[in-house]
Amino acid sequence: MSSDIETLERLEAEFLAAVKDALDEPTLDAVRVAALGKKGRISDLMKGLGGMSAEERQSMGPLLNGLKDRIGEALAARKAELHDLKLAARLASERIDVTLPVRESPLEAGRIHPLTQVWDEVVTILADLGFAVEQGPDIESDFYNFTALNFPEGHPAREMHDTFYFEPRADGARPLLRTHTSPVQMRTMEKGQPPFRFVAPGRTYRCDSDQTHTPQFHQIEGLVVDENTHLGHLKWTLEEFLRAFFEVDGVELRFRPSFFPFTEPSMEVDVRCARLGNEIRIGEGNDWLEILGCGMIHPNVLKSANIDPERYQGFAWGIGLDGLAMLKYGIPDLRAFFESDLRWLRHYGFSALNIPTLSGGLSL
Repeated sequence: MSSDIETLERLEAEFLAAVKDALDEPTLDAVRVAALGKKGRISDLMKGLGGMSAEERQSMGPLLNGLKDRIGEALAARKAELHDLKLAARLASERIDVTLPVRESPLEAGRIHPLTQVWDEVVTILADLGFAVEQGPDIESDFYNFTALNFPEGHPAREMHDTFYFEPRADGARPLLRTHTSPVQMRTMEKGQPPFRFVAPGRTYRCDSDQTHTPQFHQIEGLVVDENTHLGHLKWTLEEFLRAFFEVDGVELRFRPSFFPFTEPSMEVDVRCARLGNEIRIGEGNDWLEILGCGMIHPNVLKSANIDPERYQGFAWGIGLDGLAMLKYGIPDLRAFFESDLRWLRHYGFSALNIPTLSGGLSL
């Protein structure tokens, strides 16, 4: 009898030690199966009670039941302990430090591209001057891009534009990527009747690429057609536009004779500026910077739009949005506009809530 008790004590000590050493629930469950499973060692001893005498069962029964209960209690206690340890580890790993600064929301972290900002600034200014905004297709016909704008077939002026042409169509027409936004002017005038006052911003395309030229760039062209339009109106419009855009008290312009097929007379416009190292300041100094082209609309262009040039006249001008962005915000290389570099965009970009207004400031 004493040997049986010693055996049960050793068995209990062995399983209690195994329970204590179990570091996870699968290991603990293996100990349970080894002790109390259908083929477990304590279960085997319980099955042996049936072959004992009544006197032996009376003494061994309580011992085996007590052993079974104590091992079961130890297993349950260790399981609860492991559960608590696992929960504590998970809570520690998923802990949020509420003292850390809050991450920026997408609205705060996002940036408006300088081209988009400048586009909005320019349209805001010109809308205040009474200009509507018109759009047109990027893929144009030779007629709207050249012929209707007084570029005759074979004329040397066509060589001024390195054009991207598509394959000829079945009817022989050869579409192209527009080289300027002037086709929008023709399409808009065809659809209506004078007077006209609108601008046409958009993408344009030419075979050119260097620090200040890219194959795809952005322009905005303005057009006014009325019965009494003259060069004085053009000069005032450009002065007011550039003054508001560069946010200076005033600008001084210099007009030089030039040539554009769609205007006559045609002029290049310089603006007075100061060059301080790599910085260009508009509206001050004793230097000049070429900034845009303009002129009075050629009578042939008005005729192409079915407008009587004896009754109506007008002016047109065009300027590159990319160049305006470079000048105003000190961007040295045009190619960076199209490289999708987030570091560049974070440096030169604008807050999504920085909406240009004339009263609040265009570029605050």
